Amino acid sequence: MGETDLAAAFEAERGRLRGVAYRMLGSAAEAEDAVQEAWLRVERSDMGAVENIGGWLTIVVARICLDMLRARDTRAEEPLDEERSEARAGGIDPAEELALARSVGLALLVVLEELSPPERVAFVLHDLFDRPFAEIGPIIGKSEEATRQLASRARRRVRGAEAPPAPDIAAQCELVEAFLAASRDGELEKIVAILDPDVVFRADSAAMRGKRAQEVRGAERVSKMYKGRAQGAGLALLDGRPGIVVTAQPGQVMLLIRLTFADGRIAAIDVTGDPEKIRATEIGVA
Repeated sequence: MGETDLAAAFEAERGRLRGVAYRMLGSAAEAEDAVQEAWLRVERSDMGAVENIGGWLTIVVARICLDMLRARDTRAEEPLDEERSEARAGGIDPAEELALARSVGLALLVVLEELSPPERVAFVLHDLFDRPFAEIGPIIGKSEEATRQLASRARRRVRGAEAPPAPDIAAQCELVEAFLAASRDGELEKIVAILDPDVVFRADSAAMRGKRAQEVRGAERVSKMYKGRAQGAGLALLDGRPGIVVTAQPGQVMLLIRLTFADGRIAAIDVTGDPEKIRATEIGVA
């Protein structure tokens, strides 16, 4: 297969592969990363003996996703590669991410987050994409029977799960106000109490004023970053969800801070200073 034909075959599979990766990772940006990594591996591989390119690519993407899921459990505070973070920002359209989430279902994504990486891979590949256990086993390093048991256990958990309740916007707004007040007053213990113990802070290179994008994990570390800060920051609705805007002067937004909530706490803080992203966001009064 020539390079042009190979590229065309990969593009024909891209949408399906992104769907596979998204169901495993629960993140459109990470799914795009996984698909791009798959293409890099395709370029380095001898495809002459591959008869079913779609099946082969599914296996490649599944292996990449499994590595990414396992890395989540071992990754602590670390900087993000700037080029990678920019590729994420440019590669996923918000409308496309919303369409992906709706196609999977929020309830299913929530349950999948609770599965171990091998359970998640086994369930997604077999139950959602009809891949045989004999093919999935080598990906996760298990026998065919063990893989079947993993998928069965995951299936029971998925079937027994209930849809999560609708978010309480008012309660989330109160939480954001409390976070901003504690930050301004430098009350470290209060900040820690508002943050999920495993909270993740992410800031793109634009927010870092041209420096490398940053990722920090853990309530203790993140709270120290916000102690005595939040001057010029205020509660706002970002595309209808509670978040934070940072302004240099009235009407001039410098940063947008999107928040993810879980169990009455802030579980993720995503900061962007990208002017295009700021302009594309609907900012409302909470």
